[in-house]
Amino acid sequence: MRAMTMSGRLFPEAANNEIACETAPSPFGELLLLSQGDVLTGLYFDNGRDRPVVDPAWRRSAPVLREACAQLRAYFAGRSFRFDLPLALAGTAFQRSVWSALCDIPCGETISYVELARRVGSPKAFRAAGQANGANPVAIVVPCHRVIAADGSLGGYGGGLDRKRWLLDHERPQRGMFAGG
Repeated sequence: MRAMTMSGRLFPEAANNEIACETAPSPFGELLLLSQGDVLTGLYFDNGRDRPVVDPAWRRSAPVLREACAQLRAYFAGRSFRFDLPLALAGTAFQRSVWSALCDIPCGETISYVELARRVGSPKAFRAAGQANGANPVAIVVPCHRVIAADGSLGGYGGGLDRKRWLLDHERPQRGMFAGG
C-alpha cells in the first residue's frame, strides 16, 4: 500500500495499523472517513454500497481525519477546491495509476473514460479505467466525479448521480482557477 497526496508526493506505508474513523457533514449526507496511522484510507457516503460498519474498536478521530474534515468543510463552503492529504490507497497498480490520473484533472473540468484510459497509457482499456474509477476509496478527495461518458452524459457514480451532478456544478465556477485539484 502506497500513499500519496493530491500534490503527488508519495509516502511510505502507514507506520501503524490502528484504524481511526470520523464523520463529516456534507450537503448530501454524512461522510465516513477512515485512516490508518497517519494516512487517509477511505471516504464513504452515508448510503454507499461499500461503506464499512464502524467497528467499536476503532479509535475516534485522528489528526489526519481532523485535517480531512477541515479541508472538506472548506471545499463544501467554496473556500478551497484543493486537497492536500496523505493517502494510502489499497489497489492494483492499474487502479493506483487511474487514481493518480484523477488527481490531475483540474477543478471544474471533466474528461471521458476514454481519455482517462489514454492518460494511464491504456487507450483501449476504458472499461477497466471506469471500473478503477468506481473503486476509488476516497471519493471527492480523489475526484472520480470529474470523469464522464464520451457523449457528455454523467455516466455512473458510486455516490449516486445526484451527488455527482452536485459536485460538478459546485466546481464549475472554478474552471481553470485551481489546476490540479
